[in-house]
Amino acid sequence: MSKAIAVLGSALFFVIAPLVLAGFVPRWVTQWEFRSAFFGVDLTRILGGILIIVGVPGLVDSFARFALEGLGTPAPIAPTQKLVVTGLYRYVRNPIYIAVVAVIFGQALLFGDWRLLWYGALLWLFHVFVVMYEEPTLKQTFGTEYESFRTNVPRWIPRLTPWRAA
Repeated sequence: MSKAIAVLGSALFFVIAPLVLAGFVPRWVTQWEFRSAFFGVDLTRILGGILIIVGVPGLVDSFARFALEGLGTPAPIAPTQKLVVTGLYRYVRNPIYIAVVAVIFGQALLFGDWRLLWYGALLWLFHVFVVMYEEPTLKQTFGTEYESFRTNVPRWIPRLTPWRAA
């Protein structure tokens, strides 16, 4: 897949998946109207803002790496040709999922909306897809390169130091 096609495909998938899941659905649920802060603690709003501020750039960076370095997209129908092990992938194997859930939880905290917390928790069940489909597919596609990555980089909780592929 050419870089141009990979960039266009990633951009399209960005609109279809994370923008809908972490943007349009939360907007539809909350109308972006503030409710009372969780437990009456305004600090939760600040934490929510931090999660959004950290999640969005991580999401954009990961999508860009899939297109520009991996020559593919995060979509299973147009996967990368190369295993992406740079950027946030040096710290955690699934930064896209983590970023999407962080943005959703961030909005829940910012707007004080319990429905978004439940929605984010429901999306976290996507973990089953990662374990049952994505990881075996990556192992089959990239073999020992993926095995080394999987062994050295945690699935969900980031490393403190970046991993460097051999």
